[in-house]
Amino acid sequence: MTVDNYRIAVIAGDGIGPEVIDAAIPILDAAATKHRFRLAWERLPYSADHYLKTKETLPDSAFHHLRDDVDAIFLGALGDPRVPGNEHARDILLGLRFRLDLYVNFRPVTLLHPDLSVLKNSRVIDFVIFRENTEGQYLGRGRTNGDEYIAEEVNTGNGVARIIRAAFEWARAHGKTRITMSDKSNAIPAHRVWQEKFKAIAGEYRGIEAEHRYIDALALELVRSPERFQVIVTNNLYGDILSDLGAGLVGGLGLAPSANLHAGRPGLFEPVHGSAPALVGKGIANPMAAVLTGALMFEQLGHPNAAREVESAVRATLQAGVRTQDLGGKATTKEVAAKLQTLLG
Repeated sequence: MTVDNYRIAVIAGDGIGPEVIDAAIPILDAAATKHRFRLAWERLPYSADHYLKTKETLPDSAFHHLRDDVDAIFLGALGDPRVPGNEHARDILLGLRFRLDLYVNFRPVTLLHPDLSVLKNSRVIDFVIFRENTEGQYLGRGRTNGDEYIAEEVNTGNGVARIIRAAFEWARAHGKTRITMSDKSNAIPAHRVWQEKFKAIAGEYRGIEAEHRYIDALALELVRSPERFQVIVTNNLYGDILSDLGAGLVGGLGLAPSANLHAGRPGLFEPVHGSAPALVGKGIANPMAAVLTGALMFEQLGHPNAAREVESAVRATLQAGVRTQDLGGKATTKEVAAKLQTLLG
């Protein structure tokens, strides 16, 4: 029997990044072995440490290698107080998103255990956010004029259309029946392109209800009735904010995975909890977001059954009460990882 082999570049990064990456890799290897494929991990040095020693962020040769020679990029976290301007993080993370044109930022929000919800009554929370990843205010365009500081937001017809279409395609492939688009077109004229493209594209997908919410109203409804949402599509800034709100509804950033995607290109997979400098070396960082990010990577590589089994192991570990401090437990990073690996062994 032929075994699929995948080349995975690893950028462990800063802070707790190396800790959660080191915890996640054996777990993902165990799941891959069980499902008869292999992961060839290639560790790259790019981090704050590397930047401070060399003044190098992500050289062109490394970018070309990541673009042409690997199947996926697995990222721990970036950000270090020794680099107050975060030059290395910007060049590596945003550089890869923009230069690889990874226009889909995919963020699932799922309640994995009832007692993790901050809401009064436990309920089913299971929706995904399609965040446009290459436009908006994060392009960094703007200027200063005296006491006036101007940030420019960029929305193109093509950029808006392709993220909306990606959301509809995913919804159709996964049996979802409602998509919610969010903007602020009542106050920001540039957002009218979101209205136009959403209405036009929605007409192509029968059986999927297309609804619109202004961003402030959507934030309110996500807290009041999160169970009614299935797929949300929005711009770069709003998607960033909503995904953290969503994480807060289901247990926090320690359970929040993400994927940066463009079909036919290597995806960039990262837990979204950040580098958390205050936790470094204490052995209490939650590895579950990194493990769940690996499940998203499995999905993208064409192994959905392995992805589901990883998610099931996380649920079972939570059910068993093996949790780090951020989830109300007393387990260490290594103890959580050991439990997950046992379940997948």
